[in-house]
Order: sequence, then C-alpha cells, then structure tokens
Amino acid sequence: MRERGAPPSLRSSPILRGASPKLLHRIHDPTVELIIWQRRLPYGLGHWLDALPPNQLPDGRVLVGKDCMLPAVLSICVESSTPACPMRRTFVEDVAATARLFAGVMATDRIDLRLEAIHDDACWKFHRDCVAARLLTTYRGPGTEWIPPAQGECALLRQRTFGGRIERFPTHAVGLFKGSCAEPASGIVHRSPPIAGNGAVRLLLCLNMPTATSPEEWTGCSGGGLPVAP
Repeated sequence: MRERGAPPSLRSSPILRGASPKLLHRIHDPTVELIIWQRRLPYGLGHWLDALPPNQLPDGRVLVGKDCMLPAVLSICVESSTPACPMRRTFVEDVAATARLFAGVMATDRIDLRLEAIHDDACWKFHRDCVAARLLTTYRGPGTEWIPPAQGECALLRQRTFGGRIERFPTHAVGLFKGSCAEPASGIVHRSPPIAGNGAVRLLLCLNMPTATSPEEWTGCSGGGLPVAP
C-alpha cells in the first residue's frame, strides 16, 4: 500500500527520481536499485560541450583521491586538447563536484573516474555491471538506456529483439545504480544507446569504486586546487 501524501521520491520503489543530490544517499536502501538525480548543468555548459569538435572532447581515465579531483580532471582536458576557457573550468568543477559527491555517498577516499567520448554503439548489449554501485551521467548526446527491473532478464535474453519498455537517463541527469555485486540477482540492466551511423557523439562520465582493473593512482596532485587555465 502506498504512503498517502508522500513525495514520489520517498515512496517504496526500486527506482527513485528527484531534483536533490541528497537523494543519492538512498542507494544504500536494500529496496532501491536506481536513483536518477534530475539536475541541471551550469548555465551555458551544455551548449559549449555540444559545440566542441569531437576530437577536443575530454577523454581519459584516472584513479584519483577525492581531494585531487580538480587537477586530475583538468589534466584529462589538457591531454585531450579541450580548449582553455571559462567553460572548461566550469566543466572541470562540475565533474569534480560530482565525483566528490559520489565519494561521499560511497564512503571512499578514491574514485575510478572515466570520461569517454563515444562515437559508436560501444556497450550496445544489455548487461549488468559487476560492481556494487556505479554513477553515470551523459554531458553530451543521448543518455544511457536502462530496463525496469521486472523486464531485466527478458532484455538480457533477447538483446536486440527485446520489445519491452526501454527507459533512458535524460542528458545531463545523474544515474546511480546498483550492479550485480551488490547482492545476488541484483543490478540494473542497461546499455549504451545505439548511435552508430547517425553522427552523434556522446560524452559520458563514469564513476566507480577502485577495483583490480583500475589504473595506477594518479600522482599529479599538489594540493587539490585548480590551476589558472592557460
């Protein structure tokens, strides 16, 4: 029976949606599988990212301490030839803030942070991630597709012929979801949206807890501040 008068985000449901980042802490609730934080980017950031040539989109991966997020993300931008300007700084600050939020929710001092410019169908198969929890947000292009839990097994079995309901994270929204390591038979079934051949380029941020497959820890931090952009 539903709680009368309770906000939608607080009713008993495996999928929670809301406009407050505080909602992400509910991922530790055993009944919750996915949380969608329906946020807005800083003014102008989305338009700037959409206008960047694909070869200038930030693309890289680091294992980084929560106090070094700013310089680590900036280093990815510099190595990717992302043009130096106030919007680049805004982007770096937004990614770093999201990563620090994830670190706080998951009670970890280090984050496996990946920014990926995606030009094709990438992980097109429906799958569950072998992680306890993962955060995804798409800064540019269509968001990650996911399947309501009741239809997850059918999507895994049928793949491209699956005819059921397919949901999608709104572009710029943050999705925090459980993977198959959270507990047996758990985890949100999802995939990268098919974009091959339509000219779209996605910019995806993926945040994970450190694992055996994480890169070596990033050592370029000298205090966590963000240098003045050249």
